[in-house]
Amino acid sequence: MTEPTAGQPGPEITALLDCLDGQRKHVLGILDGLDDADLRRPVLPSGWSCLGLVRHLALDVERFWFGAVLAGDPAVIAALDDEADAWVVDPAVPAAEVLDRYRREISLADAIITATPAGTAPAWWPADLFGDQDMHSHREILLHVIAETACHSGHLDAVRELLDGRRWLVLTD
Repeated sequence: MTEPTAGQPGPEITALLDCLDGQRKHVLGILDGLDDADLRRPVLPSGWSCLGLVRHLALDVERFWFGAVLAGDPAVIAALDDEADAWVVDPAVPAAEVLDRYRREISLADAIITATPAGTAPAWWPADLFGDQDMHSHREILLHVIAETACHSGHLDAVRELLDGRRWLVLTD
């Protein structure tokens, strides 16, 4: 496998990032056209809203796994406890602010992803949350985030179909 050149990710990270980008676009795309009320409406019995799920992806996924775990950024780690529950969106916070925060966290994560070789070990591990370290490289973290984002994009698909019948990908009718 070709090693990355300075400032450029290798083909493995490029391929994984392309996959993650597809899931991120899915998350934002399936929400396109929903009004504020629908973005905030809990549809499933668990009570989360589309905005709550996006906020979770921004803070608990992109920021947490790349900024805190992979990069070990002390400011990000220190800020982890600033949010009581990322799934809850204050009604005073505009929907656009939540979606923009997700986009900003993606941009910050991408800078870390593209600058970090695939085999790099996490700089920080939250043993208090997860016990013994079970992800040992950038590639493992990236695969975890791809799986989590894909799972949540599927949740959003189901919610969107329940809200107004729109479906993201229709293979057959």
